[in-house]
Amino acid sequence: MKQMLRIAALACFFPLTLAAQQTTAVSPANDYAIAVAWQQHSGEFRALSFQAFNFARLSLINRMASADPAKKNCVVVDIDETVLDNSPFQGHEIQKGISYNLKDWGEWTSLGAADTIPGALSFLKFAADKQVETFYISNRTAAEHAGTLKNLQRLGFPYADEAHLLLNTATSDKEPRRQIVLKDYNILLLCGDNLSDFSNVFYREGKDTREQVDAAWQEFGNHFIVLPNPMYGDWEKILYKGTGLTEEERSAQRVQGLKGYEMK
Repeated sequence: MKQMLRIAALACFFPLTLAAQQTTAVSPANDYAIAVAWQQHSGEFRALSFQAFNFARLSLINRMASADPAKKNCVVVDIDETVLDNSPFQGHEIQKGISYNLKDWGEWTSLGAADTIPGALSFLKFAADKQVETFYISNRTAAEHAGTLKNLQRLGFPYADEAHLLLNTATSDKEPRRQIVLKDYNILLLCGDNLSDFSNVFYREGKDTREQVDAAWQEFGNHFIVLPNPMYGDWEKILYKGTGLTEEERSAQRVQGLKGYEMK
């Protein structure tokens, strides 16, 4: 009888153990869940976005006063996580157990369903009222052109047209496109969520990013307006060693790259 009770107890225990293992098996993509949740639900994300565009208004007025009168004035903005919020796409990917899939991204952008980043639309309308044009320089591709314009126009963004939308048709380096704009315009402000939206010096020229940020400290809030984006960006590449890494390998390297401390 005791042996039968032991067998019965073990039979009950093993399914529970298996269920526990299945419950605790977490996709490496879940590393990003807290960042997406923060962007979607925190008041701090909205507050920081409003703060950035409030600074942009003040800086725009200041920079207009000293702009070259021989040129027209403009601001240059990135699109993703600067004027459009793609956190629903990021949430969708995490729920699938992945961090990013190019086909999924194409489907998302074709919908033109992204909402605005708080403060972005009102700031660009404010700039338009001051006869300051907006150029949208994005690394979305030509295949995403129609969906991108549809999204911007649906939300009422000013200068959302063929002439002011400069997508990635040859290189992800945005500097050549910035130079095209500079031929005829004073770029009073650059707005973005990634330091590469402002200059190549931060990531593309092999220099120490933190040192370059410190050296350019006076530009931030004055010439460069930075939006918060904890979900993705060039900053993450610094953590990874090697190419063709799996989700699991990237997750492990993210942990290895964290700073900690030891008790003495």
